[in-house]
Amino acid sequence: MSASDEPRRVHFQSPEYLVDRLDAIADLFETDRTDLLVEAIREYIEETADSDNFRTLVADKYYDGAIEYETVEQLVGTETAHRLRLLRRDLDDEPLEIDAPRETDIYHGDAASVVPDDEESAQSEK
Repeated sequence: MSASDEPRRVHFQSPEYLVDRLDAIADLFETDRTDLLVEAIREYIEETADSDNFRTLVADKYYDGAIEYETVEQLVGTETAHRLRLLRRDLDDEPLEIDAPRETDIYHGDAASVVPDDEESAQSEK
């Protein structure tokens, strides 16, 4: 278990009827309230993180500078966060660390022009 997986005590208030229902469900499944709450939170986070609206909100907040890269990575994963960072640099017009293309002769002097079919037939009719 890593340090980030260590249990942390959280205190919050909830309407009594929800706690009563939660306890009844916990009894039914022979588990405890905490396990049900943790599972419900985990499912909610996974479902939310997969939402296009959520990803758009995260991107907007990141582009506006309201949240840092590390937070973005935690919210949407490393791959998506990296993509957003590259796009942000592009939007900010920051140069990417990519080598400039080399000057090479692509056609090696054998450039050919292409005449579309309809122009070709019009020229042959003359």
